[in-house]
Amino acid sequence: MPEQAFVEAVYQTVEQIPRGRVTTYGQIAYMIGRPKNARLVGTVLKKSGHGLNNMPCHRVVNSSGRLVPGWNEQRMLLEQEGVPFKENGHVVLRNCFWQGDM
Repeated sequence: MPEQAFVEAVYQTVEQIPRGRVTTYGQIAYMIGRPKNARLVGTVLKKSGHGLNNMPCHRVVNSSGRLVPGWNEQRMLLEQEGVPFKENGHVVLRNCFWQGDM
């Protein structure tokens, strides 16, 4: 497991993602100053369990907008927030991508 400071930075960033927006593992890694650690961001979120302390983990997708395999509730949660999807089931990132307060 990564160091606690990394884990906390991931959690703090995910908590900031606004309703109706999504970001990627890579964007979170970039925002916390660890641009080469997108997979590690995914590991942190996977080990946290979905919905930890009401953290909006469902708002994090991969770089092509693909949802978490096997997490069927993720699409429903995003649809409830108005996030658009392509026919292939991926999020339309250009319509709802969040990059933080950059």
